[in-house]
Amino acid sequence: MVKHVAIFGQSFNLETEKYLLQLLDVLNEHHISIVIEQDYFRLLKKEKPIPEINSLKTFASLDKTIDLFFTIGGDGTILSAVKFVKDLKIPIIGINTGRLGFLATVHKNEIKKSIEEILDEKYTVSERSVLEVCCESQEGALHSFPFALNDIAVSRKETTSMITIETWLNDEFLNAYWSDGIIISTPTGSTGYSLSCGGPIITPQTKSFVITPIAPHNLNARPLVIPDDLEIKLKISGREDQYLISLDSRLASLDKDTIVRIKKADFKIKLVWLFSDSFITTLRKKLLWGQDKRN
Repeated sequence: MVKHVAIFGQSFNLETEKYLLQLLDVLNEHHISIVIEQDYFRLLKKEKPIPEINSLKTFASLDKTIDLFFTIGGDGTILSAVKFVKDLKIPIIGINTGRLGFLATVHKNEIKKSIEEILDEKYTVSERSVLEVCCESQEGALHSFPFALNDIAVSRKETTSMITIETWLNDEFLNAYWSDGIIISTPTGSTGYSLSCGGPIITPQTKSFVITPIAPHNLNARPLVIPDDLEIKLKISGREDQYLISLDSRLASLDKDTIVRIKKADFKIKLVWLFSDSFITTLRKKLLWGQDKRN
């Protein structure tokens, strides 16, 4: 039974106010305790005072007393929410006020109906693998949360020249990619940056990762699907002294020749799916499969 929920968002406009109020109305009707992320609370107070939030408590971090975590925005908001949930196993529900929405699956025009179903436990939980990164000489540059739900990417920073990315799997040399960068993606992230660079779509429960080069100059280099129990080691070199590493939406700079190790984290993130929805249904809708008139 749901007793305590948390709410998180990253932006505000008149449209999202309407959806936030709908969410609050349903939760209050069911007498559910609500906490709201403190920076989101400040943003709402600054942009437009909303009386309905004045009495809400705020949070900077979560604990296991929270039963569900609601995000208001797009997939990027869910990716940012992961740093609050961490290994607490709190299911995340994304109310999609953005565009594509592979992760935020509650449609903004069906909030009341969808939230009622969720509170009645008419949903499934999809557990998603998470990537963990370790940099042997500069862990501090990755701040306090070295994890990614979608992908970890390394790329050139302040140059138009290619970089060289030497890659090992469990310390066995794989390849030296000459490219603009490389993406290590989870199945969840396979519909994101990796897909736009020619990587495959992988169903969420597949136990694999994808290595996708970004604009490789060695033309025989292709995306590679690997088991998710392998450790990936990267060493990046090039003309500049630094390169970029991104963990979902978070960026850091690392010195060249830094050794980066990537592996599967020892926890998973739980995403909520309504019974009426599924990953395959979302694929068909978002990628317009079956819309070709020849079908």
